[in-house]
Formats: sequence, C-alpha cells, structure tokens
Amino acid sequence: MLLKVACYSGYKGEERPVHFWLGDTCLEVETIEDRWYSPGCTVFRVVVASGDRYLLRYHEGQQTWELQGFRAAGGAFAAPIKHLSSIDTKITRGV
Repeated sequence: MLLKVACYSGYKGEERPVHFWLGDTCLEVETIEDRWYSPGCTVFRVVVASGDRYLLRYHEGQQTWELQGFRAAGGAFAAPIKHLSSIDTKITRGV
C-alpha cells in the first residue's frame, strides 16, 4: 500500500499534514490531536472525518512519511503497519 502526504508549508517545509492517500483513498485531516518531536522526525496524531486516528511520522532527513499506527473510531491503536512503504512526498503546497 502506498502512502502520500500533502502538507501545509508555512515558515518551515512540511509543517503539518493536510490530507494523505492510502493507496487510492484520500483522507482529509480534520484535526491534529497531538504532535511530538524526536531527533530527525516529527510524529502527528491526526483525526479524519470518519473519526479514525492515524499516527504519521515525517523523517526530515529523507523527506519521507511513514504510517506508524491506526485506531478506528472508538478503538485502540493497532501495532505499526510493517507492509506499508513510505515514499518521497514532495507534494507540499500552501493552504
């Protein structure tokens, strides 16, 4: 499954995800519930319209995104998805 992320690029590139694609499905980010920083990456916990939550990790050095976890509305976070490939996501645009 392919992951692509489109971001708002403010004063710094890849500032926050706006919407993302899992395969052919486009999911619009309704809310960024949380974000945290670790050396070389930023992790976002986002909520989409269905209420599902996703953990998206942005690797700054490689400029790639990775899906770290998923929680269906009302459920617990699933283990990281190993089969998902992360790709270069230079799809940024200002919003």
